[in-house]
Amino acid sequence: MDIDVEQASLAQAPVVADILREVAAWAERHHGQLWIESELDAAHVRAEIERGEFFLVRCTGVYAATLRYQHVDEQFWPDERGPDSAYVHRLAVRRRYAGRGLAATMLQWAARRARTEGRLFLRLDTDITRPKLRCLYEGCGFRPHSERQVGPYHVMRYELRLDGIQR
Repeated sequence: MDIDVEQASLAQAPVVADILREVAAWAERHHGQLWIESELDAAHVRAEIERGEFFLVRCTGVYAATLRYQHVDEQFWPDERGPDSAYVHRLAVRRRYAGRGLAATMLQWAARRARTEGRLFLRLDTDITRPKLRCLYEGCGFRPHSERQVGPYHVMRYELRLDGIQR
């Protein structure tokens, strides 16, 4: 799939928030709550955009998806500090683009970016009770790292080793 990825600007905060809310509403109807409501409001998203953490994905000229890409994740990975990792959160694909491999393409983009930055790992997490997401991540080469309880979230943490050597 041919995509264009761009860093989100403050003016695009409503677009990012809209994609997140669309995916969160769909997930809640089908699988239960995906994210805390406060993580989806425009002010929260604007703060993350100001830190350079949100990216928008354009597919055939339309904003189809978003993801948060970080160099530090104190909340879910406080035990893995240092410059060797990048982290992905809130990967969200508009429903009309679901099932086309866009999520996997976005993860490949994040892995290329992290590798270019000299990172050894791309890390992410998902609710432990979401087998489809876990299968997606594992199908993209991510390996289970550990479980962790973070507030209301019981997550499985995953990592993709970017130098190709699995430990």
